[in-house]
Amino acid sequence: MNKHILVAAPLAMLMLAGCHSGPKGGVFASRKGTPDEFAVGRAAPLTVPPDFALVPPKPGQPRPQDADSSTQALAALYGGPRPVSQGEAALLQAAGPAAQPGIRSEAGADNTAVVNKGQNTQQILKAPPSNDPSANATVPK
Repeated sequence: MNKHILVAAPLAMLMLAGCHSGPKGGVFASRKGTPDEFAVGRAAPLTVPPDFALVPPKPGQPRPQDADSSTQALAALYGGPRPVSQGEAALLQAAGPAAQPGIRSEAGADNTAVVNKGQNTQQILKAPPSNDPSANATVPK
């Protein structure tokens, strides 16, 4: 413990000696001095020059600021719609036609065609519920 004090005390004094403000200033003193707030010059205010390329809006045309903000943001980020590459077109063609709207709500309907998945799958689905929450399974009716 005494060895630590003998080393720490002179080290702390040496570090604090650099912080003094003498005739030349200390470690943290500014070399240029403090700024003079009265020596600041006044600049002319910024003005926007007139834009002679602007044309007045035509009656009946939609106003540009009335556009949807999310559409404007997407257009600014991604640059609008882009052409589909040959690879994407081939992938979409191989995937088949687009799904019908609302197809997910019809998946559990009575007239939905069901594929026989075998005896083991049927036993798993018909098993009684367990007290363990990770072992529960639900089947839509």
